[in-house]
Amino acid sequence: MAQRYVRVQTQEGKIYYGLLQLSFNVQVLDAPPWLDGQPTNLTLEPDKYRIIAPCSPSKIVAVGKNYVDHAAEMGTSVPAEPLLFLKPPTAIIASEMQIKYPPQSQRVDYEGELALIIGDRTCDCTIESAQTKIWGYTIANDVTARDLQKSDGQWTRAKGFDTFCPLGPWIVRELNPGARLQTFLNDNSQPVQSACIDQMVFSPDFLVSYISKVMTLMPGDIVLTGTPMGVGALQVGDRIRVEIEGIGRLENTVIHRLT
Repeated sequence: MAQRYVRVQTQEGKIYYGLLQLSFNVQVLDAPPWLDGQPTNLTLEPDKYRIIAPCSPSKIVAVGKNYVDHAAEMGTSVPAEPLLFLKPPTAIIASEMQIKYPPQSQRVDYEGELALIIGDRTCDCTIESAQTKIWGYTIANDVTARDLQKSDGQWTRAKGFDTFCPLGPWIVRELNPGARLQTFLNDNSQPVQSACIDQMVFSPDFLVSYISKVMTLMPGDIVLTGTPMGVGALQVGDRIRVEIEGIGRLENTVIHRLT
């Protein structure tokens, strides 16, 4: 099993980065791992912490329509260049937390995605050097108010609600380029989304290079690489699970957002 890097909160409210051991003990690091965090003598037992989102980025840069089949189901072709948008860091929630269905929307969709964690300050990066800027990988759900996305004409509100970026549960350093992404809804054994991540139109290396020529990426920033075919509606009470081979599973339930 690949080493799993986690971010945890103790019962006292302290937040640490750490290494998740097979015993589920967490060996605490003295800094985020992409900032050369080193193991300390502090170990947390499973009943002394909860896993929270694996990083706290300055920004989340996302990519739309990066799988041919998904672009087709949205009624469009794949853009000639990556279609970029931003999600606010306040949208992030951890695995097992609740997605809050906003009263402004009548159609909220799941979008299972591979997320990249940037490990170094990245500006005007070449495609050839982009891999060295990707520190690790995790799972994301780019939750979207689809009706607002269509009516607004731009995507900030539709993509930006609090809880609309489930992320986690942890980070791994390496990933098989052909790893399969699958999304499952409730107790259905058949995935609603299933694709290999090498089916992306624009690869992770290309995306990091492209984005870095627009905006500087900082250590701990997140890049969402796009969702495959099969996006669909969420309802209050649903449980949505996104799995990527070699990482794990990201699971969340949907509740009403109270005003």
